[in-house]
Amino acid sequence: MAKQRDQKSKGKPSGRGSNNTRKESHAIGNAPIKKKSQSKRASNPNEIRLNKYIANSGICSRREADDHIAIGLVTVNGKVVTEMGYKVKLEDDVRYDSRRINPEKKAYVLLNKPKGFATTTSEGKGRTVMDLVANATSSKVKPIGRLGRNSTGLLLFTNDEDVVNKFTNSKQGVPRLFQVELDKNLKFEDLKAIREGFKIDGKLVAVEEISYIDGTSKNQIGLKIKNTGNTIIRTIFEHFKYDLIKIDCVAIAHLTKKDIPRGHWKHLTEQEMNTLKML
Repeated sequence: MAKQRDQKSKGKPSGRGSNNTRKESHAIGNAPIKKKSQSKRASNPNEIRLNKYIANSGICSRREADDHIAIGLVTVNGKVVTEMGYKVKLEDDVRYDSRRINPEKKAYVLLNKPKGFATTTSEGKGRTVMDLVANATSSKVKPIGRLGRNSTGLLLFTNDEDVVNKFTNSKQGVPRLFQVELDKNLKFEDLKAIREGFKIDGKLVAVEEISYIDGTSKNQIGLKIKNTGNTIIRTIFEHFKYDLIKIDCVAIAHLTKKDIPRGHWKHLTEQEMNTLKML
């Protein structure tokens, strides 16, 4: 039977046409390559997908982030965003369940500030503390609290909002120790009044501790407060008719100036960070 089929097939067209000529094949492997009519839109390097932004913050995975976005737990600059694939900028205010998050690696930089540098992140203010820590980290850190341009001492920079809130929380706060030099000796009755608390314009002004510094004259004062600015120090002593000659922050909670020369900085150790968060 096989021989009969072979003989019958001889002389018959091959199926490519009655003239038995080969035509151009249109098999997939030989199909001409079509150019895409539209190229992909160039991505903005300053933008990041919202789910990746959330995942980078350490809260959850990208897939879980999509679920949180879908049910309306995420806001961007005050507005709820439920759109998948939505892109944000690093400087946007992104919040998960009302809590601001940050996709950058947490950084904690401790600076021993010299005179002549303003405590600000604004440009056009001359020399600022941001110039001193410019090479410390690629994360966008900012100073907690302020030291006047002519004040010196410790200043902490971070992008950790929880730590910032801990410092600026009026009920909790973080103690800072200052050495203050006055234009004249501090009277004991004035020291006692400051220690016990007093009112300025009806508002109570209270400090954690105040004392003379041993081995020095009575115009050298140690002052511990939880307020994040140093304007309160000037306010306190001006109320009692003293002028400030020098303000130096020598400690922030457990953090000291040891091994940090003036104008230099260091990264907090893991132990220092953990202790700070536990305050």
